[in-house]
Amino acid sequence: MTFVVMESCIKCKYTDCVDVCPTDAFREGPNFLAIEPDDCIDCALCVRECPVEAIFADADVPKEQAQFTRLNVVLARTWKPIVEKTAPLPNAEKWAKVKIKFHLLERRPS
Repeated sequence: MTFVVMESCIKCKYTDCVDVCPTDAFREGPNFLAIEPDDCIDCALCVRECPVEAIFADADVPKEQAQFTRLNVVLARTWKPIVEKTAPLPNAEKWAKVKIKFHLLERRPS
């Protein structure tokens, strides 16, 4: 099992999860984080740190968010590791309330 970052992270990019990850499994894109499954040790520390509840165990990914399991793999292998907490994106609080924002995901490396 590994953990997966979901849609609610898009345009927020809170990095509280990064701070607690013992294996530096998080990768950073322009407006989203992804988890490299080969680095994730399934400790679940990141889950409770995420203020927008964007991290799920892969076995618990909601059906309507299933594409994020594969997307995390693809993006994590393109993006660079993030190992320290940074400021959230501008307007993160506003975007945290938006549920449908997949179309806003920026995939280019940051």
